[in-house]
Amino acid sequence: MKNKNILIQNGVDIEKSLDLFGNMEMYDESLGDFLKEIGNKLYKISHFKEVGDMHNYAILTHSLKTDAKYFGFTKLAELSYAHELESKENNIAFVNNHFSALMTEANRIVALVKQYLSGSETVQVEIPKHATAQTGNCLTSLLVVDDSEIITNFVKKIFAGEYNVLVASNGREAINILTQNSTYNIKAMLLDLNMPEVDGFKVLEFLKENDLFKVIPVSIITGNDNRDIDLNAFQYPIVDILKKPFSEETIKHILEKTIHNHSKF
Repeated sequence: MKNKNILIQNGVDIEKSLDLFGNMEMYDESLGDFLKEIGNKLYKISHFKEVGDMHNYAILTHSLKTDAKYFGFTKLAELSYAHELESKENNIAFVNNHFSALMTEANRIVALVKQYLSGSETVQVEIPKHATAQTGNCLTSLLVVDDSEIITNFVKKIFAGEYNVLVASNGREAINILTQNSTYNIKAMLLDLNMPEVDGFKVLEFLKENDLFKVIPVSIITGNDNRDIDLNAFQYPIVDILKKPFSEETIKHILEKTIHNHSKF
């Protein structure tokens, strides 16, 4: 049994996180996913900062903010949000002057999570492989498009055994999967908008150009609070928008709504 007081005494808002994860077992499993993903994410954030790519820097700090909110890492969420906002304004001076504080807090959290998880030999930190179509698989598929493996793994755990959960980490991967829909039998798609390389709006445009909204109902899952972005998304026949962080109950509700009440042209 792991000692959650290690987290609480270090400023982690466990109670708020459990409103989303439901129980400590799901929380602990997802922390393992976080630990697997965070090193690569921090490396990319550092890279985009060094080359002055504020567009992708904003996307990655936004993703870090979302993860931090999920797990109750309040200070890291606040710092990440400040970097997201300032990098969107191309404020390179702010990013440079406050980058050390962001990395210090991120590394503190990594060390804290390692300390907490090491309290049990049964912790599983291996990220499940992306779902793929299997011969004879009777399950219909759900396509989840998000650059955060914390989000995609959380959704996969929730719908395990009910749907064959396909995962795309960016818009390009999503479009590749959509072109093979006859193989995957996609029932619905949950799509993030704010992703590096190919964003969610390009996926929406692909669906529109190929007349796929009638075939695959789509709802948005996003941590972006920009109302203009929401309004732009509703220019397409999406079903609804769910804000991150979301709970198991709300993601089940949005999927049911997406499948059974999807928009018509």
